[in-house]
Amino acid sequence: MITLRDVSLSYGDKALFQEIRATFGARDRIGLVGVNGSGKSTLVRLLLGEVEPDEGQVERSPYVSLGYLPQDGIAVRGQTLRAEAESAFADTLELQARIDEASEKMYELDPEEEAYYELIDQIGEWEQQLEEHEPEKMRSRIERVFLGLGFSLEDLERDCGEFSGGWQMRIALGKLLLQTPSLLLLDEPTNHLDIVSQHWLEGYLRGYHGALLIISHDRAFLNAVTNRTFELKFGNLNAFSGNFDHYRKTKAEQIEAQRRKAEHQKKEIARQKELIQRFRGNQKKAGMVQSRMKQLAKTEIVEVEREEKRIFFRFPPPPPASQKVVELHGVHKSYGDLQVFRGLDLRIDKGDRIAVVGVNGAGKSTLARILAGVEPIDAGTRDVGVQTVFGYFAQQQAEELDPGKTVFEEVEAACPSGGDSNPKAALGALLFSKEDQKKLTSVLSGGERNRVALAKMLMHPANCILLDEPTNHLDLRSKEVLQEAIREFAGTVILVSHDRDFLDPVVDKVLEVRPDGARMLTGNVSEYIRRVLEEEQAA
Repeated sequence: MITLRDVSLSYGDKALFQEIRATFGARDRIGLVGVNGSGKSTLVRLLLGEVEPDEGQVERSPYVSLGYLPQDGIAVRGQTLRAEAESAFADTLELQARIDEASEKMYELDPEEEAYYELIDQIGEWEQQLEEHEPEKMRSRIERVFLGLGFSLEDLERDCGEFSGGWQMRIALGKLLLQTPSLLLLDEPTNHLDIVSQHWLEGYLRGYHGALLIISHDRAFLNAVTNRTFELKFGNLNAFSGNFDHYRKTKAEQIEAQRRKAEHQKKEIARQKELIQRFRGNQKKAGMVQSRMKQLAKTEIVEVEREEKRIFFRFPPPPPASQKVVELHGVHKSYGDLQVFRGLDLRIDKGDRIAVVGVNGAGKSTLARILAGVEPIDAGTRDVGVQTVFGYFAQQQAEELDPGKTVFEEVEAACPSGGDSNPKAALGALLFSKEDQKKLTSVLSGGERNRVALAKMLMHPANCILLDEPTNHLDLRSKEVLQEAIREFAGTVILVSHDRDFLDPVVDKVLEVRPDGARMLTGNVSEYIRRVLEEEQAA
């Protein structure tokens, strides 16, 4: 379907790709992984034809269609959501043309070739899509997809301009799923989904008839959907069979085998050198010595694969805390006509480790701000424990850095007066070099901005940390480090996140926020999802 042949691409002095090769098959489910800056988004742009390689070729079959979902930046307005969804079916005539063209192409192919059977499958898929473009089937598909993504039937009649940024990305995703391109390119598709919608999307993509290439830092999502893994590392593209966990296991085994081989070679070289040294002055052994020296000179040294730099992150030790952390009584909160909470009661105790979940718009971030004391309430009371000290990471905090300050100045400004905070050490642990610390925050990537916001948190010891979507823009390795830091933290933890693989090991309670209130459940997020599905089936 698509083949990369010895593709090389550089930006300035940085070689992003070095003669990479890859094949994308018609039914592949590929997870594309690599640290931030490794070239994942650039590879997608290569496939889309938006970037030309310096060397090599990107070969694409003429019948292949691509659909791309970026991380953000899509917004539509001016017509109802249903009308916008129906526009996904506008290429009915083009489908028929593709079928005709592919049918002609079949006569040029050898029936023994794999491409011949791929084309037969593709024609069958397009014919099925044509059948689904009948009005009643279109209506059914639109409702299935958009209700699965969290919209209601009433939402379908609303103007698209009424939906916020996260819902706009769901609209774009829904249209792509309805268009069913040959290769679906998804960049962080779960960033704007709640846990229930994410669970639905996993099931939908498992049954998707085309191919998938997914960039995601959500390990559980990759494990559920993918069957191949492409790793971008130091300019190379390495292909592995299996999902993310299988890739990690295989990768670890490869590196361990390299280490054993390198160690064995090191010992053998030392043994050969010792023999050469011992018999160097022995005329009878001159031939043997010369032979061993030539052999050593030809030896190709086994290199153990380098590891990317890894951040180090630990929260400061928490100060002593009272049993009651914070308690809400009869809290009301509205934004204009939008009522978020009506009489909310909630108590957080010392040592609680809570995941806050719920559909987008239910009030998760609002609740986090209320608990942290940065959002006023309309009615009710907020009672904070005598010794409670909050550390709060806001979802938008990384976007609110002062663009006129350097990285170091931004973190230094967060240091309390008279404290012993060390901004340079914190930034160094988060992989900001001396030169990086001099950069203006306005030029940082999303992941770098998140790390600056985390560094600011480290300047304030707290016994209750509230983190609102802390993993957005963090790569998988950085997420694991943050996860370990939370596990090691001895205080109270409240996490607003949709990433269940991140949440499961570090929480033991789930706070479900709903339009009609909230409820606290024991267990982790996977157990919560099972309970919700059981409740839906029972209902």
